[in-house]
Amino acid sequence: MSVTLFKRYRMSYDLTRALPPVKPLLAGYEFLPWRIEMMRAHADTKYRSFRDEMDTNVFSCLGRADGCFRLMSDIVNRGGFIPEATWLLIFRNERGNIESCGTIQGVQTEPFVAAIQNVGIVPAHRGRGLGTALVMKALRGFQEEGMKTGTLEVTAHNLGAVRLYERLGFRIDKIVFKSAEVNSR
Repeated sequence: MSVTLFKRYRMSYDLTRALPPVKPLLAGYEFLPWRIEMMRAHADTKYRSFRDEMDTNVFSCLGRADGCFRLMSDIVNRGGFIPEATWLLIFRNERGNIESCGTIQGVQTEPFVAAIQNVGIVPAHRGRGLGTALVMKALRGFQEEGMKTGTLEVTAHNLGAVRLYERLGFRIDKIVFKSAEVNSR
């Protein structure tokens, strides 16, 4: 094992301005608001979204189902959890089968400032505007709770996510480094 530094961007969004409307989801997709009974579904969706991604190098818990459940539990039980910014996306296929395919959580981090904790879309459902829709739903939830600024952190090498957040109106306001142990092969 060796310790590696990962460059991350702290990005912010000005919630004092009007948000663009959330575009309608494609047929079969639906937002479900937070309910405690859905914690396992959020954790499972988080695991399926992140298990093969670079962020498991930075946050090893994302690469394990039990780690995602513990993380979800920590988010929900910490002070400042914002249910109105926490959503599960499901997909209902033509046979009526339901699959959870997206998750996002929000927490207040300081007065009038809230942070998006995780934006996860299961790989088979990417490229359909679902990440954008989840982020906009979370930002709307932040506004409803009186937040003035929305933030998130993203690994700098995750260019697709960085571009998405910039396109939505987030701005990089700080560079941070996260150290993590990684297998040196």
